[in-house]
Amino acid sequence: MIGRLQGEIIEKQAPYLLLDVKGVGYELEAPMSTFYELPECGETVMLHTHLLVRDDAHKLYAFKQVRDRSLFRNLLKVNGVGAKMALAILSGMDANSFSQCIHHGDVDSLVRIPGVGKKTAERLILDMQDRLDKEITTQGINNGKSTNGLNGQATQDPIADAVSALVSLGYKPNEASRMVSGVDAKNQNSEDIIRLALKSSFS
Repeated sequence: MIGRLQGEIIEKQAPYLLLDVKGVGYELEAPMSTFYELPECGETVMLHTHLLVRDDAHKLYAFKQVRDRSLFRNLLKVNGVGAKMALAILSGMDANSFSQCIHHGDVDSLVRIPGVGKKTAERLILDMQDRLDKEITTQGINNGKSTNGLNGQATQDPIADAVSALVSLGYKPNEASRMVSGVDAKNQNSEDIIRLALKSSFS
């Protein structure tokens, strides 16, 4: 099991990034909650990882915070929730906000996440009440594609990159375009545009 990687960011185009660890390039997928905290390309970062082994691929998922990886692992244990949906959940809200949704039975907020219908939201609330570790739950209450997804450097169009990232997270292309068009993208990078679009979607 690969539990942690430290290296230089070579490429990043949400939700994918390429990390150089002593000459070995690791392709990773990460939620937007991690992308918001990443330094620029060429800088060094330490990431907590989860290796998912499937018949057709070995995929590495990266997280800046241990609590996000813990939540990701707990989500994978819920019937009907795969890695793509777990990434979408962690991109739409942080671990504390998710814990609040579970604690308060907030179905309405959960169904705004792509791929999460009412039945899945209800299942998440029921199952995750038992699965959330004590630290994440306490913090939440107190505070109220494929492995070759990287195809070179990100484009010079942050709006297009933001739309592409939202589609990768499960939003339909027309919905992703609508979300991005609804925010002020002037002088913003793709991560900031995605953050604003998701914030607007959940408000």
